[in-house]
This record gives sequence, C-alpha cells and structure tokens, in this order.
Amino acid sequence: MALKALRAARHGGSILGALCVFHRELGDVFRLPLPGFRAVMLVGPEANRFVLVTGRDRLLWRPPGDPVARLLRRGVLVTDGDEHAALRRLLGPPLHKARIPGYAPQVVHWTDQVTSRWKARGPLDMLDEMRRVALLILTGTLFDADLTPDLDRLWPAILRVLRYISPGAWMVWRGAPQPGIAAARRTLDRWLHGIILERRVTQDPHAPAGDLLTGLVRSGLPDARIRDQLLTMLIAGHDTSTALLAWALYLLGRHPEAQAQARAEVDAVVGANAPGASHLDGLPYLGRVIDETLRLYPPIHLGQRVAAVDLAFGNYAIPAGTRVLYSIFLTHRHPAFWPDPDAFDPDRFLPERRREQAPYAYLPFGGGPRNCLGMAFAQAEAKLVLARLLQGWTFTLEPGRVSLHMGATLEPRMGRGAGVLMRVQPRTGSPA
Repeated sequence: MALKALRAARHGGSILGALCVFHRELGDVFRLPLPGFRAVMLVGPEANRFVLVTGRDRLLWRPPGDPVARLLRRGVLVTDGDEHAALRRLLGPPLHKARIPGYAPQVVHWTDQVTSRWKARGPLDMLDEMRRVALLILTGTLFDADLTPDLDRLWPAILRVLRYISPGAWMVWRGAPQPGIAAARRTLDRWLHGIILERRVTQDPHAPAGDLLTGLVRSGLPDARIRDQLLTMLIAGHDTSTALLAWALYLLGRHPEAQAQARAEVDAVVGANAPGASHLDGLPYLGRVIDETLRLYPPIHLGQRVAAVDLAFGNYAIPAGTRVLYSIFLTHRHPAFWPDPDAFDPDRFLPERRREQAPYAYLPFGGGPRNCLGMAFAQAEAKLVLARLLQGWTFTLEPGRVSLHMGATLEPRMGRGAGVLMRVQPRTGSPA
C-alpha cells in the first residue's frame, strides 16, 4: 500500500494522491506513516463535527513551532479562547454581508484594472492574474489602501511567505532552513506598519470607520497587534480567493458548456451594467459553479489541531500531543456522501439536492464557532469577479495536465511552475 501511495503522490504532483490511497485502503481514520510526525487523519462529516464542534475545546489550534503561528503571532487565525472571541467581534463588522453593496464597485474596479493589461497578449497564468485581482480587492476594500504602486515590490515577499507556511520539511523537522523568509517578513512588515501609521495620522475621528484598518486603529490595539490582524487578512484572505478564482476559471475552461451557460446568465441578468450587489441573487448558476469549485478544490483542503488531552473518536484512542488532521478535500470527494464525487456537476447545489447533503459533508469555509469570518465577503467577491470576467472575455484552457499543488492553499499547477494557462479573448462589443 505504501508503494501504491507513493506512486499516486508522484503521479498527482502532491501528497493528496497518497492520502486518497490511504483513505481508500484504510477507511475514515488512519495514521500517517511519517517519521517524527505523530498524526492521525480523520475523514467524513462526523470527523469534521468532532474537530470543529464537539471536541474543539480539547484541541489546540496550532502546534508549537508551526510557521503560521510564528508568522501571524497573535492574529485571529492562530489565537484561542477569549482572545480569539474578542478579535472576531472586532474584525467581523467590516466583513459582514451588509457591507457588500459598498464594496461591489471596488471589486469591479480592481478586476478591470488587472484585465486592462490583457489586451493583445498570449496565454496568461490565471493563478498569477487572480492573485493580483484578489490582493488589490482585499487591500482596496478592507484596508482602504491602493496596493498598485507597491505590488511589484511586495510580490516576491508575498510568494515567499506563502511558501513558508505551506506543507514542507518543517512538519517533521522543526529547524528546517527557511532562506529568505526573514527578509520577506521585514518587507511586508514595513509596508503594513507604514499604512498603520498613515491611517493614525490621516483618519477623521468623527467619520464612520468604514474599513477594517480604520476600525483597528480606533480599537486601541497597539500597532504590533494591528499588524498581526492585517497580515492575517493579507495572507489568508487573498490566497483563498486566489485559489477559488483560478480553479473556477480552470473548470469553466475545461467545461465550455458551463462557461457558456454562466455567461448567458450574466448577460441576461447584468446586461451592460457593472455587476453589483443587487445582481448576486439573480446569478444562481454562477453560484452553483462556485460551490462546486469549492467542493472539488477547497482552498483550505486540510486542517490540523493538536490533542491537548487524551481523546477518543468513536473506537479510536488519540493520545495527548497527537496531531489531529481532518481532510476537507477527502470529505468533499467521499463516495458515501457524493455520487460520482470526482465529476464536475454544479447542479449538485440545486436547492432540492442541497437539502439532501449530510451536515458537515460540505465545509469549504470551515464550520462551528471558528468558521471563516470572511465567508460572505469571499462568496460575493468570487461571484462579482467571475461575472465581470465573463462579461468581457472568453477563456480557453491551454493544452497540458493540471495537477494539485498543496501550498498555503490548494492551487492548480501546470508544467514549469505555471498555475493554469489560458488564452483570453475579448468579447466583441462587451460592456466590460
């Protein structure tokens, strides 16, 4: 079985292939046979409920030495207990769905800024292009800052930080070398502390705090704690949206009939207007494409905790100190809960079929009290961006195999380091 798993990992380009073999051969609970890595993998809705709800108070969010915790320090993503709850209350309002109508024009603006570079160009890497879109949208809406002048300078540092927090040698070797990470972190910290200082100087204390950065500045948090929240949003917030948008375009390129249906819906509902919050409910098929993309390729595909005490899950004993992994990817493709699980079928998410889904069988944004703060924002952002892109462009997938890459999120990868290469063709007379 180990040889079969190794072959699957090499063929698929990531260890997800090996995990699929272990799951198929060993069932929904299995240990990972890695030296120096005491871990158990739990798969399925009940496993997800156990980790996210019923057992959460006996599980630590991050193990000692985890690069995510070292990078984000006391960011909301890596805190526990009362501190985490207080940060959620502070960060929640700017991400609430009630703010989406105000953000929608900015989402379209930043999308158009990126696509303005596409005219008369050859194949584009949609992973890179959607990263630019996601970064500009996040900083433009939540920070009220224009990243454009600094994007090229910050780009290598952002990519280096993402590699730092991706699965790697640190999982079995705490002291694994990380060349370049200190310089990358300093580059990002200088930019973040710069916009914090500028906001402290320029903000009008009598005006409403319309964005996340202004709210943090007014909260009384010291600059170092504000930095931790901003970096959390910058890294975690943009990278998940990047992966979702890139995979959605890949699937629309692979399934031209779905692209045509989504485009026809956008044309009928949005017409020559810029997509806005008022159009979101009128794009149900595009919404189902997004939902199915998240099922097949959940950006946060694997979660981990550490058992704080001896635990039991069903008939299995989990000693204190064990890493407890739960696989959203494997749950989303579990044949017991998803017919033909590897097929692309947006109509799985028709209302009548969605009601048949088992609780905790679908959780692209996590679940329980620590579900993703930015879920409503991310869903609206994806629909607005894709609607705008479909208004103005057709997308054709370049030949070549696309594999799964386990980075900080689950990314598409083609040969020679590319994400997903597509030819983009402007639509004649398009409104975009």
